[in-house]
Amino acid sequence: MASSFLSFSLLFISLYTADGFRCYSLFRCDFNSTDPKDIEYIYSAYYNKLEITRFSSSLGKFVGYTEFGVKQAEAWNNNPSYLAQARGEKERYCVNHVEAFYPHGLTKSAEPYVRLHSVTPSGGKHSAMLVCSVFDFYPKKIKVSWLRDGKEVTSDVTSTDELADADWYYQIHSHLEYTPRSGEKISCVVEHASLREPLVTDWDPSMPESERNKIAIGASGLILGLVLSLAGFIYYKRKARGRILVPSN
Repeated sequence: MASSFLSFSLLFISLYTADGFRCYSLFRCDFNSTDPKDIEYIYSAYYNKLEITRFSSSLGKFVGYTEFGVKQAEAWNNNPSYLAQARGEKERYCVNHVEAFYPHGLTKSAEPYVRLHSVTPSGGKHSAMLVCSVFDFYPKKIKVSWLRDGKEVTSDVTSTDELADADWYYQIHSHLEYTPRSGEKISCVVEHASLREPLVTDWDPSMPESERNKIAIGASGLILGLVLSLAGFIYYKRKARGRILVPSN
């Protein structure tokens, strides 16, 4: 599978006043290989969480996003020494560090885990829907497909994008609408860089998930009741042994 797009950043906070106004700068390198043409250096200046000015090595100049930022960008672009310094940051800051970051980014991966369950479709021409939910995988690129009796299903399939979990991991959900047939076999197939071979999860239609949950809850309640009953019986026996019988007149 193709490598993911990687980046690393450095944050400088230059001013933080008592009344809450804050100005800070963010330097970022975006890259998908160690080739300089695949590396972009980006400098952004922020004021009160709003980006006001940006320099991009691919554009080669500053761009303003607010009234003040436009004036600032114009001043920096008209300063030959400052503009030359900004253009040289890609080589100094990014190219010299990507060699260290890139191999580590490629070797990090996390295997997904799959949950296959049924839901009631909101409408449409089919009476049933399966959802294949894939969680906690990294890197982002992944393929989720469906097999029905060994053949790939290409119609009545919808999928979300890869959704970031804000902790470097991702999740994705694929939906299959279908009309059940007796004896059929439906599987969700996941292909990912962390897996040596596709991860195949078969759907078991023998019992609806809601019914399985009810049985599991009922069994847990039964076991808990037996444990409590046994504890009560043991307590009663111990109390009975400790009693002293006084004969009556």
